[in-house]
Amino acid sequence: MLGKVSLGTVGLVVGGLLTVVGFVAYFSQSATLNLIGFFYGIPLLLGGLALKAAELEPVPYAQPTSPDVLALREQQATSTQNQIRKDVTRYRYGQSAHLDSSLSHLGLSPNDEERPTLQAIHETAIAGAYALILEFESPAIPFETWQQKRDKMETFFGPGLRVELSQPDEEQINVALIAIPETSPVTA
Repeated sequence: MLGKVSLGTVGLVVGGLLTVVGFVAYFSQSATLNLIGFFYGIPLLLGGLALKAAELEPVPYAQPTSPDVLALREQQATSTQNQIRKDVTRYRYGQSAHLDSSLSHLGLSPNDEERPTLQAIHETAIAGAYALILEFESPAIPFETWQQKRDKMETFFGPGLRVELSQPDEEQINVALIAIPETSPVTA
């Protein structure tokens, strides 16, 4: 719940209100409200500004997730898929882009200007398996480079996942993280 709310905006609103109350109290000779406004309002306002400056907004869903896919997520999603979905759909602070460290580790982010940017995500079923699709805008990194890194991506994102890549547009790359459903052992 807390990740869905911008802490920078909360700090700006609460700090701004307390600061205004402090200034009004100062001019109306109300010492107690004056102190509250100055000692709490101004630091909250400055903190809100700092958070707002370092804020990374959540990535939107490209399409709503159907109830069937939600049920499939509950059954098959790996901890990596769940962690990525939760991380990119909440406010983040102090990061320049979503999944920036992962892209750097995979060799897909040579510098900040060439780094692909995550534009949206969506969830779907592929051949009966739960899939989390990451939609990247990648004007500087060609699709062939992404394909060369596919095996490294499968290793990086952990066991129980396979990676499929597609290029719906010239500068867009879709990375499908597909759960490998566990097969129940056959008993004789």
